Amino acid sequence: MKIGFIGLGIMGRPMAKNIIKKGYTDLLVTDHHQENIDELVACGAKQATEKEIGQTCDVVMTMLPNSPHVKSVMLGESGMVNYMKAGQVFIDMSSINPVASKEIAAELAKKGVEMLDAPVSGGEPKAIDGTLAFMVGGKQEMFDKFKPLLETMGTSVVLCGDVGAGNTTKLANQMIVACNIRAVAEALTLAQMAGVDPQKVYEAIRSGLAGSTVLDAKGTMMIAGNDKPGFKIDLHIKDLTNALDCGHSVGAPMPMTASVREVMEWMHSHEGGGKDHSAIAQYYEYLTGIKIGR
Repeated sequence: MKIGFIGLGIMGRPMAKNIIKKGYTDLLVTDHHQENIDELVACGAKQATEKEIGQTCDVVMTMLPNSPHVKSVMLGESGMVNYMKAGQVFIDMSSINPVASKEIAAELAKKGVEMLDAPVSGGEPKAIDGTLAFMVGGKQEMFDKFKPLLETMGTSVVLCGDVGAGNTTKLANQMIVACNIRAVAEALTLAQMAGVDPQKVYEAIRSGLAGSTVLDAKGTMMIAGNDKPGFKIDLHIKDLTNALDCGHSVGAPMPMTASVREVMEWMHSHEGGGKDHSAIAQYYEYLTGIKIGR
């Protein structure tokens, strides 16, 4: 199987490396940054243009920032739709608006090209160790065929419905994560201001109902004052914006999502957009003058 991989950013690089490690060595890659391409070539991939990928690969995979980027690569003036042919498959692992996923799938279908939308959850650490969670939308037949490929990068690969269902599920995931992170920041701020060690609070509650992957991964970062990005606030703003757009289109009430996005927008405006989303805690530090754990 010849695979094309477009988008070698924070997530895409380790994901592409894991594809190679698991035996899919006929991998063609491209990215806007040559150093990212060089890193993958050193691992055994081959550099190619988007046109070459579209013309020659059995499956084309993208890991790009947002809907406009994916639509440009696939449907733009020199997009993949101009080069791909019946029998090829497109797997988009980007987190985008499900409406855009359906639009892309409809255009590709005119060429006989199948599509899966397969966004991921887990951030950079899980991209590196190959334990991402894939939320997939598309036909059962295509899902069954390409599930082993996705399993080179993740340990959970679930078909959620037709094309668009993967990104709808990812938006739900991002809503829950964002609200959970904010709740952790708020709770640990309360503990600090009430004179209770946030570390002790974390140790006491992590095995109870309040325990979660978010508490373990992000609460500890807040306590340590570590805002090195595993998933940037600006990227989470993008996801929550897509979630709100989707919610508005179907009439879903989303006041919590709107509120936490505003906190992230505040962080963006105060030079925090490039920080890890756990840096929401710094919003509370600004309001109170108190630093969690310090």
